[in-house]
Amino acid sequence: MTAIPSYLQKGDTIGIVCPSGYMQYEKMTTCIKTLTQWGYVVKKGQTLQSKSKNYFSGTDAERLQDLQQMLDDKSVKAILFARGGYGLSRIIDDIDFKHFKKNPKWLLGYSDITVLHSHLFAKLKTASVHCSMAAAFNDGAANSPYIQSIKKVLSGQKIKYVIAADPFNRAGTAKGELVGGNLSLLAHLTGTVSSIDTKNKILFIEDIGEYLYHIDRMMVQLKRSGALKGLAGLIVGKFSEMKDTTLPFGQQLYELIFDKVKEYNYPVCFNFPVGHVAENYPLKVGCKYKLVITSRKVQFDEIT
Repeated sequence: MTAIPSYLQKGDTIGIVCPSGYMQYEKMTTCIKTLTQWGYVVKKGQTLQSKSKNYFSGTDAERLQDLQQMLDDKSVKAILFARGGYGLSRIIDDIDFKHFKKNPKWLLGYSDITVLHSHLFAKLKTASVHCSMAAAFNDGAANSPYIQSIKKVLSGQKIKYVIAADPFNRAGTAKGELVGGNLSLLAHLTGTVSSIDTKNKILFIEDIGEYLYHIDRMMVQLKRSGALKGLAGLIVGKFSEMKDTTLPFGQQLYELIFDKVKEYNYPVCFNFPVGHVAENYPLKVGCKYKLVITSRKVQFDEIT
């Protein structure tokens, strides 16, 4: 049974940290203001004010300490990560989840945060939220349905999404716990203690800035590891800023992905609004859903 953290009420505290890449504080201010307008108290981690001169928001030790403090703080009811990038896999094995297990809280983010989503599900069987982070609140986007959906999720509203059908979809109905995230990170975690058991699960994947042959290689890795064989269903999110080599790979993105799962009979949904784009709906990893794919639409509902 997956542990579901308590949902938030007005006046609760949300912590914000940068556990991976560096981000300018100015890019977080709209997010902080919005969370405050929603009625929450915001606690800022030390990594938000980092003076880092390289890729990371601090040394491994500094990032670990900042995240650990937020995880251990009983007054913090949720942690929204300011950005992803790269770096969580360098510190994940040193995080102490002893206090977190006794008082689980919502962890929110995506991209490199896939490491935490996977680890929480694999090792602690605890739900978390795959969603946009601080920079996505900028440029008027705080009022978009995608950002506003984060507020709904935090308050405990059940997820119900309806999207248009895609020609590549394979129709069918699936029920199961939702797992997944960034494809590069899922491949990166294969063979580690943070790797997820995908059997009878609904898996979702997304990515950004990869060559087509990289995507093919990662899908082959997931297939060879057995991660694609026993799925209840597959959701293919947004794959933005894809690249091809001078000599073309020979297949388009959806073709090469479907090629890896065509021998299985579970439903497959393409072009779901989740990923490194503005159209990034929050998804509760570890919770149960019903996925219904028809020739006209895709219905994705959280169930108990």
